[in-house]
Amino acid sequence: MKEKIKIASGQGFWGDLIDAPFHQVTKGDIDYLVMDYLAEVTMSILQKQKNKNPELGYAKDIPELMKRILPIIKEKNIKVITNGGGVNPVACANAVIQVAKNLGIKNLKIGVVLGDNIKDNLDELIAEGADLKNMETDEPIDLVKDKILSANVYFGAFPIVKALEKGADIIITGRTTDTGLTLAPMIYEFGWKNTDYDLLSAGTVAGHILECGAQSSGGNFLGDWQSIQNMAEIGFPIAEAYPNGDIIITKHPNTGGKVSFETVAEQLLYEIGDPKSYITPDCVADFTSIKLQDLGNDRVKVYDVKGFPETEFYKVSCSYSDGFSAISTLTYSWPQALTKAKAADEILRKRLANLNLQFDEIRTEFVGYNSTHGPLAKQLNEDDINEIVLRIGVRSHDYSSVERFGKEIAPLILTGPPSVTGFAGGRPKPSEVVAYWPALINKKFVNPVVTIMEL
Repeated sequence: MKEKIKIASGQGFWGDLIDAPFHQVTKGDIDYLVMDYLAEVTMSILQKQKNKNPELGYAKDIPELMKRILPIIKEKNIKVITNGGGVNPVACANAVIQVAKNLGIKNLKIGVVLGDNIKDNLDELIAEGADLKNMETDEPIDLVKDKILSANVYFGAFPIVKALEKGADIIITGRTTDTGLTLAPMIYEFGWKNTDYDLLSAGTVAGHILECGAQSSGGNFLGDWQSIQNMAEIGFPIAEAYPNGDIIITKHPNTGGKVSFETVAEQLLYEIGDPKSYITPDCVADFTSIKLQDLGNDRVKVYDVKGFPETEFYKVSCSYSDGFSAISTLTYSWPQALTKAKAADEILRKRLANLNLQFDEIRTEFVGYNSTHGPLAKQLNEDDINEIVLRIGVRSHDYSSVERFGKEIAPLILTGPPSVTGFAGGRPKPSEVVAYWPALINKKFVNPVVTIMEL
């Protein structure tokens, strides 16, 4: 058993800093690089890509990244774990294997975790008793089943552990929990059992701190954000993990950003729901038990985490098609910029009503005034407002209504209030609205499958 391992966050989402993984494997010593690419909406995007091309459906940044880091991780014996396989982990693994061949790299094992994608098995699962009702509204899935775009089960850490046990150097999964990517190396290296709930919860907390990339090392920091140094070269967080469940959150020396009690504590509050019951497929962590100690020098100790047995369910993330939307903007300048923008909104809404168009929602924001805080926005003196951006969007199940909305924006330039600019890119086109359907499924209905692809 190792005395400690270092697990580095390389991506917090698909679209995060492209160079972050390269910096994590080159600016210091680490044992594991974990990269989270998936959000709920990402799965539907990837499924659409796969529908058009069966060789796609994964985070396309991964092959390009591997061109840069494969020689390094082989030399340094760094293992890589990512959920960037999306809805097509095998295709992603094949792409990485091709990169390795082009680089002349041999003796590479890629673990692939499958079984999370249940889109094509929904009828069978429902017939077997998995009702997949909406866990927030209790509505039956029959309401949206024919419009489902993607349906994926959130697996946890143990399928990844199995891949590590099989000798995988790189592990590519589909929909795996963000925390499971970080927890898995600890289970594997330290021999933690599936009943070691306090230890599993400690690893889960570490995964929660790492899952959003640099958000725990100074990025997006709501506290004294101006104290964060050199954010242009921000260092992504690293979890220094120990067999007893102690975790030290840190980053590579001589990188920007900051790891402190405050930055770590703020990340711990991110998307947790009930703090006493942070539910994952592996355990239920009690976030109220967490203790933090700022050790200085960008090192924060996380310890004494308590946890409970896992539930009998997996969470299922489904997306479905729910109509169409379009959004457009116009910019009104001083003087009376806000008054002009409000008048333009009234004119447009009346024209849409006169056309008898059908909308589920029309939403207007005045950017520079209330687009962030809405009705809570502070009243402003118009003399102090240089410009206001009118942003208006519509949503409807009627495609033609949304399409016609797009034809009513440009006319406002010459048939509405004066001093308008900012119309570019042509008429806004209707785009598909993708809605979210969260559900639970008993674990007995779904089994992860782990395979090894070798080069």
